[in-house]
Amino acid sequence: MDPENGVAQLRQDRSLLGRTSITEQVADLLRARITAGLFEPGDRLDEVPIAKALNVSRNTLREAFRLLSHERLLVHELNRGVFVRKLTAADVADVYRVRRVVEGAAVRRAAAAPPGAVAALRAAIEDGRRAAAAGDWREVGTANIRFHQALTAMHDSPRLDDVMRQLFAELRLVFHVMENPRAFHEPFVARNQELLDLIEAGEVAEAERRLADYLDHAESLLREAYTPEE
Repeated sequence: MDPENGVAQLRQDRSLLGRTSITEQVADLLRARITAGLFEPGDRLDEVPIAKALNVSRNTLREAFRLLSHERLLVHELNRGVFVRKLTAADVADVYRVRRVVEGAAVRRAAAAPPGAVAALRAAIEDGRRAAAAGDWREVGTANIRFHQALTAMHDSPRLDDVMRQLFAELRLVFHVMENPRAFHEPFVARNQELLDLIEAGEVAEAERRLADYLDHAESLLREAYTPEE
């Protein structure tokens, strides 16, 4: 992917920046665009066009880069610049280890979920269906992430939401390893609906079992896509 597409989107995003915590806001925007698939593993993030697109100083941008480096989304290579991180098969295993714990617990407490939680799940599914009908498989992946963000939001924990926001950005970087995004993403549109149906029916044990199988399957597909040395 051409990183200039991501820079163009950031140019539109700069109106979202406020006057406070500007570094964190820039980091939030960059993380969101990584999660949306606009920057891919290995992309070099050029300071000049990004700072110009967001209308921020290069020092502010560097601080945002540092924040995202701590989150394992970016890497700084001496004398070369800042790059979007390439995850390994070991990273995939760890991401899914966390997902099983957090999302499984979210399903178990679905009956106590905050207002709007189920509506957010339903909206993400509809977004995924529309994107699939349009053949926009990158957006299908983004809608899938939104579905699982809505699922983890059932915990009603801002701290946990922050942790999972970082993890789902890493997950998006993993998605790029799939050479056939349609074959990977398409089946999960229907599986998300199955999970929602079970949650709405109050069949918590079966929903948790289906989710575990869902995550096992997704992890196996992603790990198989890595070469042995990765």
